[in-house]
Amino acid sequence: MSQNPHKPHSSEEKLSALEDDQESMDNSEQSVRKRIRQSVPGSQGDDTPKSSPPRPVSVEELMETAKGVTNMALAHEIVVNGDFQIRPAELPEHSLEKKVRDIVHKAFWDCLEAQLKEDPPTYDHAIKLLGEIKENLLSFLLPGHTRLRNQITEVLDLDLIKQEAENGALDIAKLVEFVIGMMGTLCAPARDEEIKKLKDIHEIVPLFRAIFSVLDLMKMDMANFAVTSIRPKLMQQSAEYERKKFQEFLEKQPNSLDLVTDWLQEAADDLAKLRYKKLPPLSSAAGAAGGASALCSTAIQNQAYLKLLKWDHANRPFPETVLMDQSRFQEIQLELEQLLVAGTVLLVTFSAAGAALIDVPGFAEKIKTIVKVLLTGMHLPSFNLKESLATIGEKVCAEVNGCLSQHGFAPFTAERETVLKGQIQALANPDNTICKLIDSRIQKFLENYLASSHHKALPAAPGGLGPIQRELEEIAVKYVRLVNYNKMVFSPYYDTILGKILTKEEPQLVEKSE
Repeated sequence: MSQNPHKPHSSEEKLSALEDDQESMDNSEQSVRKRIRQSVPGSQGDDTPKSSPPRPVSVEELMETAKGVTNMALAHEIVVNGDFQIRPAELPEHSLEKKVRDIVHKAFWDCLEAQLKEDPPTYDHAIKLLGEIKENLLSFLLPGHTRLRNQITEVLDLDLIKQEAENGALDIAKLVEFVIGMMGTLCAPARDEEIKKLKDIHEIVPLFRAIFSVLDLMKMDMANFAVTSIRPKLMQQSAEYERKKFQEFLEKQPNSLDLVTDWLQEAADDLAKLRYKKLPPLSSAAGAAGGASALCSTAIQNQAYLKLLKWDHANRPFPETVLMDQSRFQEIQLELEQLLVAGTVLLVTFSAAGAALIDVPGFAEKIKTIVKVLLTGMHLPSFNLKESLATIGEKVCAEVNGCLSQHGFAPFTAERETVLKGQIQALANPDNTICKLIDSRIQKFLENYLASSHHKALPAAPGGLGPIQRELEEIAVKYVRLVNYNKMVFSPYYDTILGKILTKEEPQLVEKSE
């Protein structure tokens, strides 16, 4: 657990920085394990082959599996999230744990202060703290820092310090001054201000507390530096590592691919239906068989990943192999929903204003900002889309009239404003023709990008998406990177499942044709 700025450091509690702060991820990792367990259903649809029931496992095996999932989630987070940082765990303000911790810490510091005020002073607690500080400073050193290591060991020699304390010759202030100077040598430049503040504290007990606070920050910096350093190497090995950990989990929970099987089966069915509709009417089943054989593993996987962007997260569990990235897919889904509204609003606005506003610099960006701000929280149950679209209509009309007047055009009449506001409010209807058109083009763009992701160039944006092309490309790059990494990790499982699906797909399609 991350050290609190006011926490006394005992040798029993001491851990390395990365181990200390891994606990700050416990909540998210526990939720990952919980979702994996909840995502394993007791039964699936009638057409899904049943897996053998899980064998009984011991508590030790469950703990080992949970630890494997935790490590897999941590490694995945470091690789996928470029902004990943270890942060200290913060206890809830009024929690019992925080109250107990604060009481214990206060008792410790009060005891230290009482010892130092004795005549003569007692330095037992102070010497223990100096020992903790010494070990912290040594932990920051690299193997080549021989001179600094010798200097710390020599000045903070606990045996010598104890002898000086017994003989009344201990100069705590001088030792603390050395500690602050060494911390200034070893800390990151971002911590120079905190080191400077330490020099302004003259009372021993508050100074000790402040020193441990800054040491915690330095440990955090070292941990995050270590994460940054290992990320390139971890990326090379993470796919194999995650696949290995998932296989270990799968061996203990054999039905842990049921949701994945359903997900891929639905994608295959979707593609089969599309291809069946495109087939020419034939009296024989040859055409249907040809359509079925045209299905391939890559196309089904791409279709499956596209389905994740339309997922009902509230009512349907996520497939097991993409569970660790559910929040990322959900974030992309929300971004696309907001972008869909922005693109549709721009399309109807430009249609209403004619060519007058198409080339006006900054106009499209203002409209996109308005839409993004007013659609904040659209994924929440309490969000009212109709009210937000009504407000967007008002803002857009005001922006259009201002821009038209500024560039010498006549502003909208009241009638034209009413029409534009009505068109924008109509976007709340799921069957809105313009909205469905823009959505289909966005999906087509993402589909093309998935199919050509091995090429460096992005596919051309379909017509009507020009004003939102930049945002769409940014989302597409993030989305495809996530998809490709997931394929790299779990492709052996997908290939096995799809091999079975494609084997039975052809006779089913032929039967439908007949």
